[in-house]
Amino acid sequence: MAAAIKALNAKIRSNPVSDYLCSTHFWGPASNFGIPLAAVLDTQKDPEIISGPFTAALTVYSATFMRYALAVQPKNYLLFACHFVNFNAQLTQGYRFYDYWYRGGQDRWAQVRAETAKLEGKAESVAETAKSKVADAVQEAKKTVS
Repeated sequence: MAAAIKALNAKIRSNPVSDYLCSTHFWGPASNFGIPLAAVLDTQKDPEIISGPFTAALTVYSATFMRYALAVQPKNYLLFACHFVNFNAQLTQGYRFYDYWYRGGQDRWAQVRAETAKLEGKAESVAETAKSKVADAVQEAKKTVS
């Protein structure tokens, strides 16, 4: 059994692509990409939920590990890309936090929320009107068929 495992490992390590795909240089950054993905998606959410201290910590973390990704041998460009995306997303979140809490963003977002609620109310009334017209048309069609 040990000989079979050694043979399989030798086969994997002989091919540079499979060797890379089976290494921590690939799977570490690949699994870590959830953090920048979440940060990029969070840029579309309300800035009231942004945590300033956590955003600052993630910015420093990403800056540190961008440097680390280029300091190791061999250089891990995938890890660098992961932390580069996260660093920039966290800077964006930091700006949004600062703008919301310290530059009057609360007032602008209150207006946006009020307009959104008004539009949602209009959309609901249009939907209700459409439902009632469809129900009337169905009743009319049933009368015609009968």
